[in-house]
Amino acid sequence: MSDRRNDAPLRVVIAEDQYVTREGTRRLLEEQGLEVVGVASDYDGVLNVFRSLQPDVVLMDVKMPPTFSMEGIKAAHVIKEERPSTGVVVLTQHDDEEYVWALLERGVDGYGYLHKVRVGDVDQLVRALYEVAAGGAVLDPRIVETLLRRRSNKPGSALGALTPSELDVLRLMAEGRSNRSIAESLYLSLGSVEKRIASVFDKLALHTEGETNRRVAAVLIYLRESASGR
Repeated sequence: MSDRRNDAPLRVVIAEDQYVTREGTRRLLEEQGLEVVGVASDYDGVLNVFRSLQPDVVLMDVKMPPTFSMEGIKAAHVIKEERPSTGVVVLTQHDDEEYVWALLERGVDGYGYLHKVRVGDVDQLVRALYEVAAGGAVLDPRIVETLLRRRSNKPGSALGALTPSELDVLRLMAEGRSNRSIAESLYLSLGSVEKRIASVFDKLALHTEGETNRRVAAVLIYLRESASGR
């Protein structure tokens, strides 16, 4: 969990090599009351700023100098290893599963993975930053939808046993939504959502997962294991 005081603004570091994108994102976040305490443009820079300022959350591109490959994911793992309470949201232009699994290979708590188009969706971006700063996990809805579609169409997949309404609940759980948020999104009662969640975990054999973070982790672990071809 973050050690940030509840009444303090969220302290954010932004790492993005494109100046216009970086400064535009800074302005958007500051207009929402977040405190952008530092910026960086490459792998070494983001780690230096992180170590110096110890922010609540780091928002960064998946590809940065020097190689423009997976610097954001590598930096995310270093940050979480050195200071687990700092959340990390990685932005990408790619829906490739390789990036998702590379980011989440060491666990999901405090990680977010969003498509870059979400920078324009300020409410969702801010929600994701707060979620990971609190130790939660967030996956972009577009990416989750792609993963679920591939799994549900796969012969023998346990996801194939889920009803369309249960898949809707699973998709929102994988985004890090609370039961109440799921109920509001699907226009259901809280009790109906809880019943569907119970059914989802029963069918996926994830009976023991209770709190939001753990069930998100369980869903993502299930999806990751499904990707191996079993």
